Amino acid sequence: MPHTIVTDVCEGIADCVDACPVSCIDQGPGKNAKGTNWYWIDFATCIDCGICLQVCPVNGAILPEEKPELQKTPT
Repeated sequence: MPHTIVTDVCEGIADCVDACPVSCIDQGPGKNAKGTNWYWIDFATCIDCGICLQVCPVNGAILPEEKPELQKTPT
């Protein structure tokens, strides 16, 4: 099951982007509710390795499950 970046918790630090072995994490457009940049995970590409969860320094920004209602996904 893919992981989820909680849009309004993400602080745009982006350690997850470089750590992801399948490049499934991209920057979202604009700012989130906190006024920071934010990232999102492409659920179709994520291989559920958990590396993003391990490297993210923001508590609760990444969840080890697919929760599309918590992650904005640009179309």
